[in-house]
Parts: sequence; structure tokens; C-alpha cells
Amino acid sequence: MRLNTLLIPLLLAVNTAWSQTALPASASASAAQPNPGRTGTTSRTEHIRVEDSGARIDEERVGGQTQSITVQPKGGMPSYQVEPKSGERTWKVLGF
Repeated sequence: MRLNTLLIPLLLAVNTAWSQTALPASASASAAQPNPGRTGTTSRTEHIRVEDSGARIDEERVGGQTQSITVQPKGGMPSYQVEPKSGERTWKVLGF
């Protein structure tokens, strides 16, 4: 009888832990770190990575505003940067 009184709460606790959902890899990779951008205030820096079957997109936000967007297409294509304000794409031709 004593085994039942210990076993039931233990099983309920384990069931609760197992029922929690884990964060996707892209959400856990986007670490928000405080960045002292201005005196007296701290800006939050976020690195966001979204990946699908066609491309990987890396975005950097500082204080909630997008600073840079880098797109790496799959299949050996060269990566390019997207200007956050105008949407203009630029490729780095020579890497020196």
C-alpha cells in the first residue's frame, strides 16, 4: 500500500515533465544577449536563423530593429545580403 502512495505522485510528476514541448532548434539558437548600445540603456541583440529546404536566412536585430539579413541558398549558390530598409540585394563577389 505504501508503494502506491509513493508511485502515483511520482508518475504524475514524470508525466507532467514529459508532456512539456521542447523549443525548436532555431528558437533555441536565437540567443538574446544584452548589448550596451547607448549610455544608460541596454539594447537587446537577437540572432535569428530560419532554415527550410531552399535557403537559410540569418537575421540580426538590435533593440528590435533589423540590422542585417544574410541569405544562403541551398545547392551551392553564393550567399547574399538584403538591405533591411530598401530590400536591395548585394552579393560579395571577391572575398579579400
